[in-house]
Amino acid sequence: MSVLIDPPNWPGPRGLLWSHLVSDSSTEELHAFAALLGVPARAFDRDHYDVPETVYERAVSLGAEAVSSRELLARLIASGLRRRKVRP
Repeated sequence: MSVLIDPPNWPGPRGLLWSHLVSDSSTEELHAFAALLGVPARAFDRDHYDVPETVYERAVSLGAEAVSSRELLARLIASGLRRRKVRP
């Protein structure tokens, strides 16, 4: 399994810090892991899920690899699964 999660460093809704959850092997793996965590599909954004700090420890306990934000992005790009936002 190659699901990665970065530290909850990103300020977001409800006053929580947020993490990014990605897979460096397949989008299908990412969706399955997010479902296991109970993360709603609406949290998916192009190539990652935004997840609140409240699920970080559970994600790691279920097998997500805790990595830095820099490593998460580098591995996502290297996997070919990175989907950049298209600018109008």
